[in-house]
Amino acid sequence: MAFKISDACIACGACAEECPVSCITKADDKYVINPDECVSCGSCASVCPVDAPAEEE
Repeated sequence: MAFKISDACIACGACAEECPVSCITKADDKYVINPDECVSCGSCASVCPVDAPAEEE
């Protein structure tokens, strides 16, 4: 199951730097995860200071 970044994102970029498959990109005011490329490793969630990335249900 892919991760998704919530509106709590502060656009710090920590998640994108940590992603092993580079599926996180900067959008207008936050980062977004490409669900087709996400391998659900949780690396993004482990480094986010505001817990914005979470597994989609």
